Amino acid sequence: MNIAIVGTGYVGLVSGTCFAETGANVTCIDVDAKKIERLTSGDIPIYEPGLDEMVAKNMKAGRLKFSTDLASVLDDVQIVFSAVGTPPDEDGSADLKYVLQVARTVGQNLNHYVVVVTKSTVPVGTARKVRAAIEEELQKRGVDVEFDVASNPEFLKEGNAIKDFMSPDRVVVGVESERAKKVLTKLYKPFMMNNFRVIFMDIPSAEMTKYAANSMLATRISFMNDIANLCERVGADVNMVRAGIGADTRIGRKFLYAGCGYGGSCFPKDVKALIKTADQNGYSMEVLKAVERVNEKQKSILFEKLIKAFGSKEALKGKTIAMWGLSFKPETDDMRESTALVMIQLLLEAGCVVRAYDPVAMDECKRRIGDSVIYCNDMYDAVLDADAMLLLTEWKEFRLPSWAVIKKAMKQALVIDGRNIFDSEDMEEYGFEYHCIGK
Repeated sequence: MNIAIVGTGYVGLVSGTCFAETGANVTCIDVDAKKIERLTSGDIPIYEPGLDEMVAKNMKAGRLKFSTDLASVLDDVQIVFSAVGTPPDEDGSADLKYVLQVARTVGQNLNHYVVVVTKSTVPVGTARKVRAAIEEELQKRGVDVEFDVASNPEFLKEGNAIKDFMSPDRVVVGVESERAKKVLTKLYKPFMMNNFRVIFMDIPSAEMTKYAANSMLATRISFMNDIANLCERVGADVNMVRAGIGADTRIGRKFLYAGCGYGGSCFPKDVKALIKTADQNGYSMEVLKAVERVNEKQKSILFEKLIKAFGSKEALKGKTIAMWGLSFKPETDDMRESTALVMIQLLLEAGCVVRAYDPVAMDECKRRIGDSVIYCNDMYDAVLDADAMLLLTEWKEFRLPSWAVIKKAMKQALVIDGRNIFDSEDMEEYGFEYHCIGK
């Protein structure tokens, strides 16, 4: 099967590579010629474990190609995936200009039946707009070519995307015809052979499913952060509370970890977009509005703990603060909506010197904020002469450091753990003043 995927960002590149891995002939399209040149030469512009090896393997096999020209491959494909960006507008709604550009390009060059599939996260009703844009272009050409639109939202976790794609919990596909269902069933047959669930539904339901899933996970995180903040005030331990409620099979254990706020490319954007969709349809998503408020407040929780530890905000002036972790989560260099960006701004405004280290996100941080912080060689370099260390991202290499070395390197033995990965009793034995979330 021949398919085209428009957009070589995180979703498009991972999806295209994984489809090629199952035997499909894939052409990934992007208007950024420099990006396509990099990809063709084997230079992968995003960090995702295992992706570079899989790209190289499938390029060598001839199943994965890159191009800047969708029109040049349109006659040879059965499916066109749209995986372009949908950045939030100022009002929080998803910007569909790139999605509709793809639709117009298809309409301007379509000569045979294809299924146009939206892979990007888009609001309910987007498929209707895509169909209308294609039909408008066909009418301008005076031709009548059959096509279908479909929705196939992605559920990829950054840092674990290849496993998520190749061994998914479920594949959600929204279709409006049996013909489209038959085409997409053929594409996903390799996954169905392994008993993975492909759930077919109507298109609006598929579009809503992605937003609802991410918003539910965001809700669990904000709920636990609210519980954690209350635990601190009443003398409870959020880790014990999490174990107690997570043992209930109706609740489950996942996404119940308290911390210093969620970030990334999906949760913040999708929560905002769903709130906006509801507002546009005369309904107010009160729970999600609270989820968003709690998360924004939680991103400054470590700063509040730092102020409390030093006695006042004024006392922070001139202090050196070490930061472990810059990405919004481990196994990615993605800093979109990361707590680290909020913390850096607060620390710099308070007159602090920030020494930062992250295993993979240093270049991304420098691209975003320049040299306003000191970029360190490793986690031990970061704590040199530091008055406090803040942990923001739970990278595995941070879990068992040499605390004796760290204590000697630091000016003051103060650790504030934003992800609750250290043991409070151990930290006390090492002689650290230790603060975490919800205890």
